[in-house]
Amino acid sequence: MPRGRPSSTSKPTSTPIKRALSPETKTLTPPSRQSKRLKSSPSASSAAKVTPKKSQFFKHDSTAGDPEPESEIEDEASGYEDEDASASVISSPPESESEDEEEYVSSEEENKKAKGRKRNGKKGSATNAVAATAKAIVEKGKELWRPGVKTDLAPGEQVFIKLPKARGDGGVKYQEGIIHPNTFLFLDDLKKNNDREWLKVHDADYRQSKKDWDAFVEKMTERMTEIDDTIPELPAKDLTFRIYRDIRFSSDPTPYKTHFSAAWSRTGRKGPYAGYYLQIKPGGSFLGGGLWCPEAAPLAAMRRDIDRKSHKLKSVLLEPAMRKEFLGGIPKDEKKAVKAFCQQNQENALKTKPKGFEADNPNISLLRLRNYTVGTKLTNAEVVGAKGPERIAALMAVLKPF
Repeated sequence: MPRGRPSSTSKPTSTPIKRALSPETKTLTPPSRQSKRLKSSPSASSAAKVTPKKSQFFKHDSTAGDPEPESEIEDEASGYEDEDASASVISSPPESESEDEEEYVSSEEENKKAKGRKRNGKKGSATNAVAATAKAIVEKGKELWRPGVKTDLAPGEQVFIKLPKARGDGGVKYQEGIIHPNTFLFLDDLKKNNDREWLKVHDADYRQSKKDWDAFVEKMTERMTEIDDTIPELPAKDLTFRIYRDIRFSSDPTPYKTHFSAAWSRTGRKGPYAGYYLQIKPGGSFLGGGLWCPEAAPLAAMRRDIDRKSHKLKSVLLEPAMRKEFLGGIPKDEKKAVKAFCQQNQENALKTKPKGFEADNPNISLLRLRNYTVGTKLTNAEVVGAKGPERIAALMAVLKPF
């Protein structure tokens, strides 16, 4: 039988009463451990206030008097000597939470250090790239001065390379308004060497040929204003086309055109109006006029005019000079003239009737067209020399009614 507490008639004192131990239990759990176990549980605060159950080995003596006060039992079960000690222990954080907090702080610091290393790595890589580039530039510059390079120059001496000059006139002087033979020679050479490096070397020839062409266009503009009073007198830059090709959507990668060209109309080389076009090229010069690839509104107006007054266009096509110079010398026949005209503009013509017109329209062959132009090829002799401007001006006069 475990020992019991001696009975007494006096009131219980404040000294805590020791509980009886079981035969199997040798020691009690320290109060500090018991408090930690209570604190680590979710209901630690509530559990501290609940009266613990009495041990099964604790038995009151039959002669015992009044039961112990509950406050003393609570103090002994919780392991605290007083309420102040209990409050201080409960308010302090548990070891597990402090350890988690330390781990979180340490992981945060590691993340910051990792980010810093990444930034330093990026900065270092960029710095290394810049250093490598600078080193390559320095090494490339040293190649010119490495031992073994002979320049036959004393210290302080310099070499001046003269720019290439344009080819000589060959005994034929340049004249304004007349195409010089050297202009055709340059275009022929450009056709054989159509690349940027070649043109840089022969820039002087290009400048000379371009100047000759611009002078010819200015003189021809004076003649055009006399032939057609709707043509204004504009500078050459508003009439001539650039030599550079648009190769963005082309399968031909050559960067330059192999011809010089210009156009005259009411608004220069650009605009919605019909005009005159001249292109010079060795073995491929061309002169023409009319309405080329008009927009939807001008094209619709042209078709309406042809549908109502087709006899005007047909009368122009039947002119003797027109048939001789631009329609291949056909006889004076309306059907043949219309057929020859349509053949020259058949490249992008409609295969069916245009919108708003019937298929059995008597002028359906003319209404299907999208271009309304005529043109003729010119030989080199018709362009180069003193006779060139006269021949070209005569053909422009034939095109005026058209």
